Amino acid sequence: MRKSKASDIAILSILIATIVVIQLLSTYIYAVWPIPMKPTFAAIPVIVGASVLGIKKGAFLGFAMGLILFIQASVTPDPTNYFFTPVFQDPALHSSNWWSLVVTFLPRILIGVIAGLVYKSLKNRMGAGLAGFAGAATNTIFVLGFIFLFFKGTTMTGILTLIISWNSLIEVGAAAILTAAIVPALEKSRR
Repeated sequence: MRKSKASDIAILSILIATIVVIQLLSTYIYAVWPIPMKPTFAAIPVIVGASVLGIKKGAFLGFAMGLILFIQASVTPDPTNYFFTPVFQDPALHSSNWWSLVVTFLPRILIGVIAGLVYKSLKNRMGAGLAGFAGAATNTIFVLGFIFLFFKGTTMTGILTLIISWNSLIEVGAAAILTAAIVPALEKSRR
């Protein structure tokens, strides 16, 4: 039992570090990226963790992803940061929107929950791929849904929808492929 707990902590630590690296690299790469599409791949470690470690640890990884995004959105300038932090003001309302915390944290936590549930129901390579697809889709659906719910009247919502819809195709595809490859290998190494 002790070895398993230490192993889980090590895996959690590696996955959180991976989320940080993905977010930081994305910031620098997308700063010079010539097209508006900016898919995020930070959900993949959350999905992998939820599949291998279970729903609770997946939800914890999702919270960690949300916290990393919140910190990044609070300290780096970007026109859409007000969706993810109350530090920046909504240009339409000329005030901070505290619902941005829901947009930032809840979809990421749900990535871990949904991906964990999907993988738990079908514990094989196909289940891992479906967990990847479901986790990435959960993020997109809930982020967009909450933005439309809490940021009505913002001019960026239409533009953001177009960009995110293209991003989501890349994200769900990458998550399904990578999760189907990583999860069985990680499961095998844990035995």
